[in-house]
Amino acid sequence: MRGRSSAWCGVLLAAAATHAGAQEPAAPPSISDNSFLMEEAYNQEPGVVQHISAFQLFRGADSWAYSFTEEWPLFGRTHQLSYTLPIQRTHNGSAVATGLGDIAVNYRFQLAAAERLSVAPRLSLLLPTGRAKSDLGAGALGIQVNLPASVVVARKVVTHWNAGGTLTPSAKNAVGDKATAVACNLGASVVWLTRPTFNALLEIVWTREEAVTGPGRTAASHGLSLSPGIRWAHNFSSGLQIVPGIAFPIGVGPSAGDAAVLLYLSFEHPFRSRSH
Repeated sequence: MRGRSSAWCGVLLAAAATHAGAQEPAAPPSISDNSFLMEEAYNQEPGVVQHISAFQLFRGADSWAYSFTEEWPLFGRTHQLSYTLPIQRTHNGSAVATGLGDIAVNYRFQLAAAERLSVAPRLSLLLPTGRAKSDLGAGALGIQVNLPASVVVARKVVTHWNAGGTLTPSAKNAVGDKATAVACNLGASVVWLTRPTFNALLEIVWTREEAVTGPGRTAASHGLSLSPGIRWAHNFSSGLQIVPGIAFPIGVGPSAGDAAVLLYLSFEHPFRSRSH
């Protein structure tokens, strides 16, 4: 039934169902395009839209982050458009702020879609909708690229690989200082397709981010997290698939001591008849 993509936080190739005989019931639609921290390399199939919500609560930091992403196919599966709306609560010393972050407008190109390998590079425009004075945004227009690749290594095991970067030429800090800020990310995940409608996954993500510290000056920080999680699917005859999930990102190395709970919810459904 489905195969699809995910912006920013990803998909799943399903376990291939074997057809033992004409009298066996059809296997339920498998989970696809629903990773949490990793971006899977499957674009949205024609006529199907996906709505993704992710909420991350950080332990002991009085802060959280929520994002809503909507993905649409553009004239088929080769091209995909999406947007991401982030809302967050930041806690920096005694300063606490809650509000809209920087909105991302995303384009993805399905470069490869073979049986065992899929590649779908993404280009995003980051709009300065978050308040830089409250540490909710970069304060300037940014550009982000990401290269996700998905590899089927066994009938029930899929891996996903990400490499990307962000450039903000005139990023601002809370007092209005400007500098060029660069960020980069690397990540990998392995997904165990225990059943078509239940998966276990382990994701690891490394980041390097620069923050403006003065006019023309930045300071870099690194993050490393390991995130085990599960997801499961509820399929309906209308074509709607609902996928809840939960994960537990744990900071390691430079992020040792950090911990969070991540809640995920996806709705994917046809927006027009597939016969058209």
